[in-house]
Amino acid sequence: MSTWRLIDRLLEFPPPLAAGIVNVTDDSFFEGARSETPERAVGDGLALAEAGFDLLDVGAVPARSGPAVSVDEEAARLVPAVEQLARRAGVPVTADTFQVEVASRALDAGAAAINDISGGTDPEMLDLVAERGCGYVLMHIEGPPRADREPRSHRDPIAHLVGWFGERIQSALGRGIAEEQIALDPGLDFDLSVDDDLEILRRLGELRELGRPLFVGLSRKDFLGAVLAGSWQGRAAAAEREWATAAATALAVAGGAEIVRLHDRSALDALHTAAAIGGSRGAATGRPLPTANG
Repeated sequence: MSTWRLIDRLLEFPPPLAAGIVNVTDDSFFEGARSETPERAVGDGLALAEAGFDLLDVGAVPARSGPAVSVDEEAARLVPAVEQLARRAGVPVTADTFQVEVASRALDAGAAAINDISGGTDPEMLDLVAERGCGYVLMHIEGPPRADREPRSHRDPIAHLVGWFGERIQSALGRGIAEEQIALDPGLDFDLSVDDDLEILRRLGELRELGRPLFVGLSRKDFLGAVLAGSWQGRAAAAEREWATAAATALAVAGGAEIVRLHDRSALDALHTAAAIGGSRGAATGRPLPTANG
């Protein structure tokens, strides 16, 4: 059994859990996941929770390349959605942001964890996570987020990730973050080639030597579009990647993923089916953490 400590509870695995994606944007790469306004994001998030998703991952800035978004602009979209979903959804809410001030406001609004796609490079973000005691998703990336780069070539992408995560985990621990607060996202599509992504999914279980839960973001990603089309340049559009996502989800669960970040009910069903076949299907188990008085 592995665990992940959020701000108010301890998640225990197995079973694997599904994190439903809520994007408070009008320009996310998948048109079907553009909630556009905080009000619509709340409705979309509640629907995901009702469908059986175990967590909600709420973001307000697309991960793809683009101009900088100010703290106030991002927070104006993210924080109201986080606040309402944390109060009403009945499942933990993670805030997808790499800006420290936005993360702080999201935690004030009720977020239980921060999903940081900047790779743990900002000491102030690490200090915030340590101070608040929230969950922390550490994602592999080789440079600043939202900037285009050609992926490096990795002879062995698993060996690369093991070394990269090992260094970043030590940095986080050195800033006062407890190991049980950390979950690891391999960062599929981020500074990795299609072949790297496939090899990582093929050998996902080898990342277990790092000792932390795996939070795998694979839903409708570009590498799946490339697999479907047979080339990166002609890759299938995000809207055409639903069943590729379901297949990858099932294989990720079989490979040991504890949490899979997903858009679709079909992928949720794939996760549950793979867990049942693997013998780990069951109700999500989360124990509330004791309060200062308890």
